[in-house]
Amino acid sequence: MNEHEFNLMVDELMFNLEEVLDNCAADIDSENSAGMLTLTVESNKSQIILSRQVTSREIWLADITGGFHFTLREGKWRDTQDNMLLEHKLEKAILAQANESVALNFSDF
Repeated sequence: MNEHEFNLMVDELMFNLEEVLDNCAADIDSENSAGMLTLTVESNKSQIILSRQVTSREIWLADITGGFHFTLREGKWRDTQDNMLLEHKLEKAILAQANESVALNFSDF
């Protein structure tokens, strides 16, 4: 995947994630700027941050438990350490930080 394809894919993922969160019960604000999507939980001001790493073709996730790197393998964004899907890590982060259960399926977008 070239840089342009990577950026288009990550842009679409971040945009669609914002749409899903805007339409769910969780009170989470999102800000997308300079290749980084910052999700702020309104009740406690904790943050979940997704950022693109163009040179390594990775998406990085930071939450209260630490940082994680994801690469695209077999059409899915997978953690480079434990192979967990990005959407599952995000669901866990949202549950831990916002106390809300959100179902994400990146195959839908």
